[in-house]
Amino acid sequence: MARSPILFGVLLYTAGTLSMKTLDHVTVGEGGSITIPCLYDNHYKPNPKYWCKGYFWHSCTVKGRANVTGELTINDSPAQNIFTVKLNKLMSSDSGFYWCALEIGTDREPDDKKYLFVTVKKAPDVSVVSSSVSGHEGGDISVQCLYSSGYKGKPKQWCRFKDKGCYNVGRTDTSQNPSVQIIDDGRRSFTVLMTGLRLTDSGWYFCSAGDLQVPVQLHVLRDNKNETENYDAAPSICGNQTARNDTEDSNCFSDVSPDQMDWTFRLLYTAVPLVLLLMLVVVIWRLIQKHNRTLSKRGPDVSSVAEIPMTVTYDTVVFTKAQDHEQNQVCISYPPERDEVIYSTPKLH
Repeated sequence: MARSPILFGVLLYTAGTLSMKTLDHVTVGEGGSITIPCLYDNHYKPNPKYWCKGYFWHSCTVKGRANVTGELTINDSPAQNIFTVKLNKLMSSDSGFYWCALEIGTDREPDDKKYLFVTVKKAPDVSVVSSSVSGHEGGDISVQCLYSSGYKGKPKQWCRFKDKGCYNVGRTDTSQNPSVQIIDDGRRSFTVLMTGLRLTDSGWYFCSAGDLQVPVQLHVLRDNKNETENYDAAPSICGNQTARNDTEDSNCFSDVSPDQMDWTFRLLYTAVPLVLLLMLVVVIWRLIQKHNRTLSKRGPDVSSVAEIPMTVTYDTVVFTKAQDHEQNQVCISYPPERDEVIYSTPKLH
């Protein structure tokens, strides 16, 4: 749909010089979905936000309101000064002008608003492989932007939504990370590579070819591994501080919150006594078991032996008087038949 200079003039007049920001011209395929970001000033955080469709502002139809269940999904994020509108299952008849808007609440001041044009067609001229990408702090991400043959010669850009800072085809190194590289294959796609990601790089971007734009949301996740390594290194770094760096030494653990330290100490104070008590119980139990085994293996003592009835038997030794022609003999017999001396030795059984 062509947009004439007269139409631009009317739209600029009705939009005024207000603060609301959004994209200019987005495109999406039939049956698909798209999420539109709408950026507003900090002092409008509490104001109600809404989405309106229409050629002119004064006659547009409100299609949905932020955080209100309805036909559209509109989410307000005051912390980022942004609300998003998700359009689902779009048809070609949904093409047209739309407005990001918020209520000011007075008759003297108009609502803050900004228009954009949405083109829905079977094969969109510009699209992205994924409209939401994630990466880790210090890592890399890549975004593939697709375009039709009619846009081969058009300028290709990767832009940050909140400040409209754009990168063109080629490599761009900034004084702050990340670095951005855009490679155009010259046929049907160009690839955006962002390296050295930071947490502050999270937010909305868009691919553009010519006058068409497609929004992409970037999520940069905190790298817990790097945090752990930095924390482990902190004691040695702090320990090497010289006397001149005592002021710095006191701030070595500034990255560790008091709540985290307090929780750690509470855990230690609770766990250590419990472990010691458990070890003491185990030691006492083992000593008792060992004592019981010792008692079971010992025999009866002397007093117990005296109480058992004894059986006494005797071995009788008989010495007989030898004849002159005989040698002295020792024999054992029962009973004695001649003169003899009998000696007995008791044996206990």
